[in-house]
Amino acid sequence: MKSIRLLMALAFLSGFALAGCSSDDAAKQEEAKPVEELYNGATAALEKENYEEATRLFEEVERQHPYSQWATRAELMAAYSSYKDQRYDEAILALDRFTELHPGNKDIDYALYLKALSYYEQISDVARDQAMTKDAMESFNVLIRRFPESRYSRDATLKRDLTQDHLAGKEMEIGRYYMNRNQINAAINRFRAVASDYQTTTHVPEALHRLVECYMTMGLKGEATRVAAVLGHNYPGSKWYEDSYKILDQDQRAALLDGRGWVDKTVESLFKPD
Repeated sequence: MKSIRLLMALAFLSGFALAGCSSDDAAKQEEAKPVEELYNGATAALEKENYEEATRLFEEVERQHPYSQWATRAELMAAYSSYKDQRYDEAILALDRFTELHPGNKDIDYALYLKALSYYEQISDVARDQAMTKDAMESFNVLIRRFPESRYSRDATLKRDLTQDHLAGKEMEIGRYYMNRNQINAAINRFRAVASDYQTTTHVPEALHRLVECYMTMGLKGEATRVAAVLGHNYPGSKWYEDSYKILDQDQRAALLDGRGWVDKTVESLFKPD
């Protein structure tokens, strides 16, 4: 009998404790408010740069009024608030959710742009891993491809080009590393990647010059002449062409002057069979 009474007492106390926790949780929940009040409060917090509070209130709009005309806009604004607070992972997750739930929304281009910016603003220097840079470039490309006429595509294109330059810079750094350790074939692969995959970047003239150096080191004078010709034609006033010209021998310089030694004068020609 004692054991039965004890079990009943424990059950009563457990139920009391659970009820207490439940009421505590309920007390913590945001009190139901009109949607305009919540949204205006979130906007005010955003203007005061209280981004965490703004995010919370925008999320409350969606939670309390999921079928209102304010809810969809609040989803996007919550992501924007997280972005402004440099909580980029949260922003990206929120933006992915927004684009999945509202693929036809008029602000999808902005959502894609904001996602790309969330990656872009996390790009580190070329000495570090460039996964974030690649994610930024891919995200900018998605926006540019899907919405070429978007008001955000022009800036996306500029930033996409900067990310390409950053990735090319990483390839150059690795190529120089291999050169300094006399791993010439590995260096050539990196410099060729810059010349072929990142042709619009500022690193191409140096990449071509480094290829000339590598080929000269290996005794491949024909290849060196061919690359130097492309470098001289495309970047005639470049210091990198001057440096390449200096390391060529007399016969190679003569070949440059009379046009022998290359298929044509484009970078693509470097990777075509003779």
